[in-house]
Amino acid sequence: MVQLPNTLDEAIAQAKEATQAALNDGYTRVQVELVFPEIALQAQSIAQQFIPIFEESGSGLKVLFPDTGAAALARRDWGEVPCKTTDIGTSRSPVNNKVEPEDKAFLIVSPSSVEVSQVEKLCNLAEERPCVLLNPQLEDISIVGIGVAARKLRERFLNTIESCYYLRPLDGAAIMRTYPGLWQVWLETDEKYQLIAEEPQKPVGEALEQILARARGISEGDGTPAPKNPGLFTNLQRFLNALSR
Repeated sequence: MVQLPNTLDEAIAQAKEATQAALNDGYTRVQVELVFPEIALQAQSIAQQFIPIFEESGSGLKVLFPDTGAAALARRDWGEVPCKTTDIGTSRSPVNNKVEPEDKAFLIVSPSSVEVSQVEKLCNLAEERPCVLLNPQLEDISIVGIGVAARKLRERFLNTIESCYYLRPLDGAAIMRTYPGLWQVWLETDEKYQLIAEEPQKPVGEALEQILARARGISEGDGTPAPKNPGLFTNLQRFLNALSR
């Protein structure tokens, strides 16, 4: 059984192994989500650590950032790396120009809902070539919308992406998934984390609340209010410190 990581480096190592496993099993659209507020500041560094996964692709790997500025910084800081680095494209620089015949794989770094249409086009143009989304945030109701439009987007594109690694710390708990395993819910008890549930689908909302309530001994009708939906830690180090006790 995969254990919760004690450090961010361990989490990244687990994510790389899960990504490789999913690609080896034939998945061509996969995503890695390290859901920490601080992760956005380290996107470039984390992306660089994923490059070795595609060593077989050699110069056929293309790394894409949300904008030209982020791509330029990566090229400057990385120096000589066996990949091409660019941006995901805009209306003035369409994504069609970002996919070339010599490209063998794509690593898309921190795309947001603003870029969702560009990411969808890229994945379609890539056809059977692997596309790895690193910390995507493609769903934002204010941009993607709700109702029919959002449902069609999920059915047409978002639901085609396999979540190969997911780690999100909650208030005294954590959700984790490492391909090919199930979704796990961990609870902090007696100064350590204990696995309390494994689910075939990602537990969210009321389903997650019920899992945590049962584990914490809170039953319906006992007069004890169910916990509210847990929020993210404001400090990643607090979570990692709890794991390493």
